[in-house]
Amino acid sequence: MSSVLYDAQGPRAKRRNVLYTVLFVLAAAAAVWWVYDGLAEKHQLDWVKWKPFFVGTQAWETYIWPGFQNTIKAAFYSLLIALPLGALFGIGRLSDHRWVRVPSGVVVEFFRAIPVLLLMIIANAAYSEYADFDPDTRLLYAVVTGLVLYNASVLAEIVRAGILTLPRGQTDAAKAIGMRKGQTMVFVLLPQAVTAMLPAIVSQLVVIVKDTALGGAVLSYPELLASVRPMSANYGSNTIACFTIIALIYLALNFALTSFASWLERWLRRGKKSTGAVVTNGPGGGPEAVGAPALKTDDGSAA
Repeated sequence: MSSVLYDAQGPRAKRRNVLYTVLFVLAAAAAVWWVYDGLAEKHQLDWVKWKPFFVGTQAWETYIWPGFQNTIKAAFYSLLIALPLGALFGIGRLSDHRWVRVPSGVVVEFFRAIPVLLLMIIANAAYSEYADFDPDTRLLYAVVTGLVLYNASVLAEIVRAGILTLPRGQTDAAKAIGMRKGQTMVFVLLPQAVTAMLPAIVSQLVVIVKDTALGGAVLSYPELLASVRPMSANYGSNTIACFTIIALIYLALNFALTSFASWLERWLRRGKKSTGAVVTNGPGGGPEAVGAPALKTDDGSAA
């Protein structure tokens, strides 16, 4: 018996799948037991290691909350600057003027190619050499600068891809009623492209939040992940417990961001008509449009 999508399994295939499932469950259980036994042998699961996070608030007030605030601060400033900057360069890459399009493309491709960690290190060295910031402010500026330069270039590609998903008829209709190119971009193309771009923008926001940890690892910026070292030193080398709590905080934070973005996307799609296209991060890391309407030539064939 077969369906439209696949052939129904026969008795031998069913027995084989049951066998594979049992083997996978046994292998997974063995892996979990191996990890549990290793942690228990090194006393990482003892209650005394986890007690500071569940009894009292000293660990949260002294280490986790200040680190969380610094993570949010760096991510917020980075997004606040990178989003309009990325939109500016994304629109610049679509300009009809070569003197705007080419420099915008060079800037975007240049900063996309450099690791964000290297940008942070260069910014920190430059601020240390040529600016008179106190150390805490300099580290924050260096982390934000690295995140802004890299993520603005990625957001520029997302904006460009989002605008290109729109049907060509949108621009032609705007021209037909006498709108200039700037008015077409601001009042016609960008409002429709925002819905398609939202998943990719939120994905990049999650990347920004996680990349703040690079500043703590290399520049000693006191963000959330960097709080593990002093916590572990003060609470009896409870490294596993500290990393687990920090990972759960990152998980909750990014889940909240993703949930909010999903709600916002549904709300926007209900409130206005869209092209149905969605811009996501493709397998190669660059933005790609899913569900975009196909461009057609004059003879009706797909372009």
